[in-house]
Amino acid sequence: MERIFEASSLLVMPFWVLMTFFPGARLTERLMRWPLGPVLPALLYLALMLPRAAEVLPVVMRPELSTVSALLASPAGATLAWVHFLSFDLFVGRWAYLDARERRVSPLLMAPVLFLTLMVGPVGLLAYLAVRTVATRSPEMHRVKADAVMKEVA
Repeated sequence: MERIFEASSLLVMPFWVLMTFFPGARLTERLMRWPLGPVLPALLYLALMLPRAAEVLPVVMRPELSTVSALLASPAGATLAWVHFLSFDLFVGRWAYLDARERRVSPLLMAPVLFLTLMVGPVGLLAYLAVRTVATRSPEMHRVKADAVMKEVA
């Protein structure tokens, strides 16, 4: 289980590196438009969870602190949780990356947001929602949106 835990982080790292350090690269944009990144750890999660479904499902169907704590205290439970985090954090990071590219949010603003999403997912999501709100309120962003609408009309 320890090897799977360690390898799971390596599974998603290339996607984070591409989004953070090479956001405008053709390879990055192609890979991010296809949901491969979040799908890989989701498939790993499924493969790990199915043999343990009889143990996991009762805990998540009727969560109580003691049973959730017991599940997470095991190597299998901690690995499941970790892979779950990796998949959902990458899903959120991918969404933020794509949304930011569409809204022309600066990659310099997005790099720390993506780092936060990787490290502490919900904090990164909140950070992106704040950046997105500020970016879409700026006059320059309104001009960019108007230009995009005019292109669609024409």
